[in-house]
Amino acid sequence: MTASAEKFTRQTLLDVEPLTPSLFSLRTTRDPGFRFRSGQFARLGVTKADGSVVWRAYSMVSAPHDEHLDFFSIVVPGGEFTSELSRLKTGDSLLIDRQSFGFLTLDRFADGRDLWLLATGTGIAPFVSILQDFEAWERFDSIKLVYSVREAKELAYLDLIAGLEQRDYLAEHAGKLQFIPVVTREQHPGALNDRITTLIENGELERAAGLALTPESSRVMLCGNPQMIDDTRQVLKQRGLNLSLSRRPGQVAVENYW
Repeated sequence: MTASAEKFTRQTLLDVEPLTPSLFSLRTTRDPGFRFRSGQFARLGVTKADGSVVWRAYSMVSAPHDEHLDFFSIVVPGGEFTSELSRLKTGDSLLIDRQSFGFLTLDRFADGRDLWLLATGTGIAPFVSILQDFEAWERFDSIKLVYSVREAKELAYLDLIAGLEQRDYLAEHAGKLQFIPVVTREQHPGALNDRITTLIENGELERAAGLALTPESSRVMLCGNPQMIDDTRQVLKQRGLNLSLSRRPGQVAVENYW
């Protein structure tokens, strides 16, 4: 896939940081003209030895007000993009599309009292961006961040999440956020231990949150494995929570992060 010079900018890789054995974060410079809403993604391009460019979409982890851009990636053994990316070092160049994409944004919801953010794996990325922005904290009375991984070592951004309410611009909203980790393949202290769909169906997620999932008050964002998204959408639909569309406002917004 190629793109004309008018469609992307060349940015500098500032940092590559391993977060877990199989996951890493990227930090790049940011073009002053690049704009996005929390929850959106950008296309990143890496130039191969033969001069061709490999492109892949990544949600921004950073907030819209940050001067840099942060992204979250999984190491794909033999994967074309991550193989090329692994060769890069601080100071090397990445291509970033001038346009941001995606509809996993808070303007999908016209109202609502409780915001539920349900993520698997690297699908946590857009929610970290949303939680670093002021809008979610101002609009909703409570925020439930549900983060599901297979093994506890895959839980990333824990320090960032834990420190959100200590930030000066969010301090007045302290107490709104509840973090609910889910680890499916092992027992982990403080974490639930089943698939998100099962936790909704058996009521365990709502008990942990101390809050009911209802069409009247709940607004739910889903990001991660497409199977999780499809299955969770069906479970939520049985509760009367439907996908929010431009022609029909609803209670659920999704992004397939695979």
